[in-house]
Amino acid sequence: MSNALALAHVTQALALLIESNVGPEFGEAVKVEPRKPHADPPAEPTISVFLYQVTPNTSQRNNDLPTRAADGTLVKRPAAALDLHFLISAYGDETELVGQRLIGSVVRTLHEIPVLPKDVIERAGEKPYLAGSDLAEAAQRVRFVPTVMDIDETSKLWGMLYQTPYSLSVVYQAALVLIDGQQTPVPGKPVERTTVRVLPFGAPGAPVPPGAERDADVPSHAGASADVVKAGAGERGRASASAGAEGSTPARAGASTPAKAAAKTPGRPRKAVQAARTAKSAAVKKPPKRAEPAELERTDGGTGPRPAGGEGTES
Repeated sequence: MSNALALAHVTQALALLIESNVGPEFGEAVKVEPRKPHADPPAEPTISVFLYQVTPNTSQRNNDLPTRAADGTLVKRPAAALDLHFLISAYGDETELVGQRLIGSVVRTLHEIPVLPKDVIERAGEKPYLAGSDLAEAAQRVRFVPTVMDIDETSKLWGMLYQTPYSLSVVYQAALVLIDGQQTPVPGKPVERTTVRVLPFGAPGAPVPPGAERDADVPSHAGASADVVKAGAGERGRASASAGAEGSTPARAGASTPAKAAAKTPGRPRKAVQAARTAKSAAVKKPPKRAEPAELERTDGGTGPRPAGGEGTES
């Protein structure tokens, strides 16, 4: 993080970075000025670095919230996250395309060195009007990214510059610059003592063991058996009623009586229920089939069905 001189320090360092790289490549002295574009274009090779806009950084603007406690005490030093927007313009002899050659060199420099070097920041900090700046100690380095602007946006930008003729320019965004506050936050109170408690499961104040809540929701074995007996008794009652409606055999009517009595008995074990079902199935039997008349031999040597009386033909 840096103090309030960070904006001016970045502008001066950017101008110094361009000057140290464009001059040797161009082959002659290039004047780089951290100022707004010239109202009267100079004839010698000149580059102007103009900071025309400062905007909050969208990704880091809320990282320092909240900075104060409920009672208003400062718990964290606030920091403003900013992006800087630069307009870099070039001037020179148009017959030799000096401005275009300078802009090409600027683009090559910032594409090759997109992060502001620390040694350049330290050299820029030697200016007397930047004394006290701590940008060189900042953990966050400033990165330059080109910005695309259409004709409409470019016209609006140059329209703000009163009586300044247009010149070939490029726009770059510098991110990220953090400016921290001056107030010192109140340090937190130290830990006076630590207390460690070890309690077994089931003790007062101990946590509930895993699975104990599920076991409490499951019904007991006796209650489950009673529910099974009641369900079985209901099925047997319905089966007995249907059996009595289909046939009037005394054995069937008699078989339903023990089942109803068993159904009324509470809490019978599962084996007793199974035994009652077996007795019911044994008592309720299908009626025997009628015997068909068999072919018997006659006394006269013929064969034929036996008479209804069950006796053979008289000889």
